[in-house]
Amino acid sequence: MLSHGFMRDAFLAGTGIALASGVVGFFLVLRSQVFTGDALSHVAFTGALAALAAGIDLRIGLFVATVGVGLLLGVLGPKGRADDVVIGSVFAWVLGLGVLFLGIYTTSRSTGGGNAGVSVLFGSIFGLDTTSALTALGLGAFLALVVVMAARPLVFATVDPAVASARGVPVRLLGIGFLAVVGATAGEATQAVGALLLLGLLTAPAATALHLTDRPLVALGASAGIALVEVWVGLTVGYVAGSIPPSVAIVTLAAAIYAAVALATRRAGSVSRSPRPNPGTTLRQSRS
Repeated sequence: MLSHGFMRDAFLAGTGIALASGVVGFFLVLRSQVFTGDALSHVAFTGALAALAAGIDLRIGLFVATVGVGLLLGVLGPKGRADDVVIGSVFAWVLGLGVLFLGIYTTSRSTGGGNAGVSVLFGSIFGLDTTSALTALGLGAFLALVVVMAARPLVFATVDPAVASARGVPVRLLGIGFLAVVGATAGEATQAVGALLLLGLLTAPAATALHLTDRPLVALGASAGIALVEVWVGLTVGYVAGSIPPSVAIVTLAAAIYAAVALATRRAGSVSRSPRPNPGTTLRQSRS
């Protein structure tokens, strides 16, 4: 499999995308900002369509839109967190722009370029060249490193923002910066799983990790590791079963692992909470 250049490039890009998605997605789930990730997935598609309509590289529109809207959500929201009203308003506006750019693109550009729009929706990681793959690897590692370096104050600001602010933690600035990183990660991950399936890679590994441990920093590392395994296995399945797109394989595996872990931990929790029989009662019953 790795004798093919496109597969080596896919694994390079997938590694960076998985690390960023796992680390950033952990805080996205911990801070209850999953709806923000959903909104940014639609922003990614709109930004890419805007770039295609303008005749420029779609990645420019992708990252400018996701990072810009991420910052906008943070500025408009209280304490750097976008609430549902802000997200819903921006969501509707972005979808309207997406319809506009889709109309411009389909009427002003040749139909031969329609595959570009499909690749944004469903991902095109097998189509990345070596330069793009190395860029994705470097950017993903950089985004993950930024979040890891800010992990402790970000956890503090997430768990108890009032006390964190009183202790001098810049809660609002952290929130705005984090949403900018989420936007960059959304633009990065769109290349692997597409805008439609982006939310699965951002949230499923993190939710799985939080079911396995309640220690934040351990869960942070577990989320990145789970995302990495899911991307690697998904790429392998996409190669072996040529009819299954790698994006579908990645997100399906992420959802399956989350469901299995959630059910297993729930069952284990119910068993641990069940009343244990009194040893004396059991002994008397056996004698009788």
